[in-house]
Amino acid sequence: MKVAIVYDSRTGTTAHAAQAMGKALQEHGHECIVQSVAEADPAEVSQADLICVGSWTQGLFILFQHATKESMQFIDRLGNLTGKKAVVFCTYKLATGKLLLNMANELESKGAIVIGQFKFRGAEPNDQFASFAASVT
Repeated sequence: MKVAIVYDSRTGTTAHAAQAMGKALQEHGHECIVQSVAEADPAEVSQADLICVGSWTQGLFILFQHATKESMQFIDRLGNLTGKKAVVFCTYKLATGKLLLNMANELESKGAIVIGQFKFRGAEPNDQFASFAASVT
């Protein structure tokens, strides 16, 4: 399966998490491309079998959590995703609020089927993601 992992990272934490996600998926035989929202081509990403979009969590401590403007604009630039599988993920320190739900809703509005929502406190994907990577077909 061809997987595109796209992320927005300010300090490198989300970039590291995206790379680790790619490695986990590659270990299960998937072809992965991991790029920042600034580097990724929305048309190419739209062609992947599984599209993963991630953001670091913006907000005021535990209030007004949201994805970055750049990650949401990237989702807006994606083509028709009808029937495509998608995953949303974020890194955070204190809370995520409705960040993942809002990202998932945006992808679903483009026709994607969101099959996973993951949040990582720090740069390492959790056991939940490892189980997901093993189950992706």
